[in-house]
Amino acid sequence: MGQEEAERADMDGPVAVVALGGNSITREFEEGIIAQQFANTRRSLQGVVSLITQGYRLAITHGNGPQVGNALIRVEETRHMIPPLPLGIVVADLQGGMGYMIQQSLQNKLLAANIQRRVSTILTQVLVDREDPSILQPSKFVGPMLRPEKAAQVAAERGWIVKEDPGRGFRRVVPSPKPLEIIERETIRELIEEGTILICAGGGGIPVHREKDGTLEGVDAVIDKDLASAILARDIGADELFILTAVDKVALNYRKQGERYLDKLTVAEAEEFMRQGHFPAGSMGPKIQAAINFIKSGGGAVIISSIDNMVSATEGKTGTRIVA
Repeated sequence: MGQEEAERADMDGPVAVVALGGNSITREFEEGIIAQQFANTRRSLQGVVSLITQGYRLAITHGNGPQVGNALIRVEETRHMIPPLPLGIVVADLQGGMGYMIQQSLQNKLLAANIQRRVSTILTQVLVDREDPSILQPSKFVGPMLRPEKAAQVAAERGWIVKEDPGRGFRRVVPSPKPLEIIERETIRELIEEGTILICAGGGGIPVHREKDGTLEGVDAVIDKDLASAILARDIGADELFILTAVDKVALNYRKQGERYLDKLTVAEAEEFMRQGHFPAGSMGPKIQAAINFIKSGGGAVIISSIDNMVSATEGKTGTRIVA
């Protein structure tokens, strides 16, 4: 069977969006050098390959929190030498660079497994509201973890807004408006239907707003990757959404007395636990909200699992499954 015939054979498989966390590529307390990022990327894709062998048609998204923070440090440190880059351009640059790492790593894994599927990366713009309140109230954590004394220093020297990332340390925060729609959704849908595996909406997508005449303009912000992944899944008619993170399952009272891991959640239960404060905004909150949004928009199940145990999650052995 030739490559085109092999790809056509998979065109009837379910469509899924797989959301990789930025920490799957740069892990906590690593230097983040490119060799480490490639090694982490290769490790993070085993579950993706498992889905492909099951016939899934995939869109892969990824976070960029550690990477965008490092890129912003480069901007700050070199602004006396070259013109600084706005945040939207930094996000676009990282879509290309990180997409390249994921694309090449996945191509090599498919080659080793003798699987013939095309893999490509597409720059993705995501529509936001220019009047979104979060633009004036930055809340999205980016960049490396900072010790309290270092956090105070960079806030004073660079004018950064720095907040505590509960249980992890101090990090810079930047504006993070709510995603509304994927600008390139038609192209993404068509390519996935044809069997191409796409890396898209990297880092939550490049935030843009629409002027009164219909033209698009960039917004100096970042978008939450999980919320954007839910919008992408909605816009391309995905059957499932996989959200991969650092923990095997969603927990109530996480890292507190009475901690309890959950195998399954309904949307109603998830909403109630959100109201009770179990899922903080800087941690599990956006992932649970993304799951709720996707299912309420007509999507199927959402699986939240660790990157390392995604294969077991697809087999129902671990992970938290969220359903209507």
